[in-house]
Amino acid sequence: MKVEVWSDYQCPFCYIGKRRFEKALTQFPHRDQVEVVFKSFELDPQAERDVKMSQDEMLMKKYNMTAQQVKDSNDNLTAQAKAEGLDYHLERTILTNTFDAHRFMHFAATKGKEKEVNERLFLAYFTEGKHIGDHQTLAALAAEVGLDQAEVAEMLAGNQFTAEVRTDEQEGSLLGVRGVPFFVINRKYGISGAQPTEVFLDTLQKVWTEEYPLQMVNESTDANACSDGSCNIE
Repeated sequence: MKVEVWSDYQCPFCYIGKRRFEKALTQFPHRDQVEVVFKSFELDPQAERDVKMSQDEMLMKKYNMTAQQVKDSNDNLTAQAKAEGLDYHLERTILTNTFDAHRFMHFAATKGKEKEVNERLFLAYFTEGKHIGDHQTLAALAAEVGLDQAEVAEMLAGNQFTAEVRTDEQEGSLLGVRGVPFFVINRKYGISGAQPTEVFLDTLQKVWTEEYPLQMVNESTDANACSDGSCNIE
């Protein structure tokens, strides 16, 4: 079974949804046969790398929210995150362009570190208040997960993995991804948003049952059966 996850590292619901999906996966009896692939999605492709305003200021300006409304929204998100074991500090977040963070994730995938980098980027942004659009920051994070810091810095200085990010985004658009997080299972079922853990688990079980309708009750290979044109009689 293949699960593709479109997300952006500045999306608070993406981290929450990721954790809820992971919890569902731990309860899924066939979890060892599930491949999870992370896909790129930019909430604001036109954003500058160094943004002059804070997240609170951006929300007030973009959505015409009051300071109290922003605080209430942040408190609600922080509580949802806490329920999933995540420690949000939204007042620390540094707005940026996440394109290079996505390139970094694709680079990590070639080194077998996609899972570690994906998690590290979310933690860096929502808990630690790191600037995940800054190349030095990304290179430092690379070293933390066992990647070559100099190699990542060199990659970021060029345009490697640009095509991979754009391909993910175009592919997502064709599949109908308009917001994130968005989970696609076996290119047959789509789950939009940070749904409850139970929704993820039920869907995984539904897809598995459809793909593998026979439920074996006995895996024994004793002699009480005939196969390969003969019967073993003892």
